[in-house]
Amino acid sequence: MKVFVAGATGALGTQLVPQLAAAGHDVIGMTRSPAKTEMLRGLGARPVVADALDPDAVARAVAETEPEVIVHQLTALSGDMDLRHPDRTFAMTNRLRTEGTDHLLAAGRAVGIRRFIAQSNACPGTYARTGGPVKTEDDPLDTDPPAKLRPSFDAIRYVEDAVTGIDWAEGLVLRYGGFYGPGTSVSADPEAPTTKGIRKRQFPIIGDGGGIWSFLHIEDAASATVTAVDNGGPGIYNVVDDEPAPVRDWLPFLAEQMGARKPMRVPRFVGRLLAGEAVVLMMTEIRGASNAKAKSVLGWQPRWSTWQVGFAKGLGE
Repeated sequence: MKVFVAGATGALGTQLVPQLAAAGHDVIGMTRSPAKTEMLRGLGARPVVADALDPDAVARAVAETEPEVIVHQLTALSGDMDLRHPDRTFAMTNRLRTEGTDHLLAAGRAVGIRRFIAQSNACPGTYARTGGPVKTEDDPLDTDPPAKLRPSFDAIRYVEDAVTGIDWAEGLVLRYGGFYGPGTSVSADPEAPTTKGIRKRQFPIIGDGGGIWSFLHIEDAASATVTAVDNGGPGIYNVVDDEPAPVRDWLPFLAEQMGARKPMRVPRFVGRLLAGEAVVLMMTEIRGASNAKAKSVLGWQPRWSTWQVGFAKGLGE
């Protein structure tokens, strides 16, 4: 099929485009930067240049290429992240998940696309911080996040409601786990933001370290998205690995794989002073996600089935 990828030059887009092309799809990659068009050609896509926040530019790009499927992978998450002020860090991504979603949906409807696939998050911190440690797509989301996380939670709900609410095409939302691997903030690159912070012991285990995280290798995020182009019905899918795990287990292991010293341990009140409430909750209270639906309905299997295998062997691959 003819597949239009918005966000084709991001960490996930650069994995996704060649996988789509290898699967035989005709791939159109949208970028805001003319300087990245040659890179997209090298990955196997026909490049189009458009600003995702310009509705006319998006409409032209989609109308000129007439895709059957649109894949919405728009984010603005490169560089260091100020997790003490997530409202600032994620401000542009929140616009892409609201305004950008509207523009892509309008453009897709105008050309009669068959399927619309959008990025969402299963981790860190999407689900309600009550009940068991691992959640399914039917479980409620967190309705009371810290104030500085609320804009991001509102944007996630916006894109999910907008995409699953369409009745003129099949709308699928993929709730990805925490990314790691090449091009992400958790990788073999010593300058990757999270990698650098772990090596400097800037990521302590806060409190009991009981927050449950679900991870996903960036290659597996792409393979699940390729699978969703052809498989599964409308709805929401958790796309995560097989083993949700508490911070107290995965963070020391990750530090060891990076050749870093063990992370420090600090009480909750110190973590709150150092990093803010949002980080404390992510380290102590969040829930993980089950990938059972993605496996059974989409027919997807992660290559990197657990974070242990991925952190040990997949940070640079």
